[in-house]
Amino acid sequence: MSGSALYDTFARAPLAFERGEGSWLITEDGQRYLDFAGGIAVNSLGHGHPKLVAALTEQAGKLWHTSNLYEIPGQSRLGERLAEATFADKVFFTNSGAEALECAIKTARRYQYVNGHPEKFHIITFEGAFHGRTLATIAAGGQQKYLEGFGPKVEGFDQVPFGDIAALEKAITPETAALLIEPLQGEGGIREVPVAFLKRLRELCDQHGLLLIFDEVQSGVGRTGKFFAHEWANVTPDIMAIAKGIGGGFPVGACLATAEAAAGMTAGVHGTTFGGNPLAMAVGNAVLDVVLEDGFLAEVQRKALLMKQGLAAVADEFPDVIEGVRGSGLMLGLKCKMPNTKVNAALRDQKLLAVPAGDNVIRLLPPLTVSDEEIRDALERIRSAAKGLSETSA
Repeated sequence: MSGSALYDTFARAPLAFERGEGSWLITEDGQRYLDFAGGIAVNSLGHGHPKLVAALTEQAGKLWHTSNLYEIPGQSRLGERLAEATFADKVFFTNSGAEALECAIKTARRYQYVNGHPEKFHIITFEGAFHGRTLATIAAGGQQKYLEGFGPKVEGFDQVPFGDIAALEKAITPETAALLIEPLQGEGGIREVPVAFLKRLRELCDQHGLLLIFDEVQSGVGRTGKFFAHEWANVTPDIMAIAKGIGGGFPVGACLATAEAAAGMTAGVHGTTFGGNPLAMAVGNAVLDVVLEDGFLAEVQRKALLMKQGLAAVADEFPDVIEGVRGSGLMLGLKCKMPNTKVNAALRDQKLLAVPAGDNVIRLLPPLTVSDEEIRDALERIRSAAKGLSETSA
């Protein structure tokens, strides 16, 4: 056998890390990289956070897995805390964002079914969306590059252009069950959905008996400086999918819903073997201990402003490299003038890790615990990368 034993589905950077400390990743030979990729918005509290390490190791010494055949006290506690801090009454735990979205889709369809509308199973989604890699979620995302070669697209997903109210209103039919949207698109290029648009979605759902589903897998758990991004718009969903930041690096996802929306999800209609296991729940509860602490989210907002202003200054200085700055909180994007892959490579040469996204954007997703000093350090590295690119393209 030649080459790697792994599937060739990732174009990996030629980098491997041995350990992490806060906002830093360290290679085997001791090179330090400033991590503003955050495992794609996953490492919400950085690497090796003492509270998370303690929670996981303590739980690991007691019990790893029992399955959902039995009560899991940590799961009940995390569910109650999430419900208390959000719009939700009910929570279903999963291992990933894609599974959380699958649960959200099934919850919405099941709601219409038990309310006497089995014909209502279509969900309207928006161009540029990314909802996961399962057969249903690639159909929901609707991006051709992810659909190609996997047979017929799963039925029941209707896409409309991003931000187009008229197209949305036209797309609603007697078969529509729900609307699904990321309040802040991540993979699509750090595109914020305007507040007025989100408000209109809520009105249309109320008017037509539809459910509003938010995908906050990337934008949730403090990433934008509120617990969830939709709080900035003061628009409440019926169902919400979360993951990434809630586990701080441990695989955890969840589907949150109102009691009404989740009423059809009765014993036996949905399940998971690993979801909500004791290890994941111990870590999730530890993440909430930190993120919901008084003043934590206000600090995220303050640091975000420092970072955004610094990025704007770099964009002003090198408009031939960076067109502009997008995003909210510590979920920021650099709209690139040259190919984002080239900009990303230049950042990596400066030992700063970032994440390419759609619409020729580079995502910056530092830990929410990042220090002012580390933000200034990152800005200097971004400036150096932009300067180098500007000089070589001149």
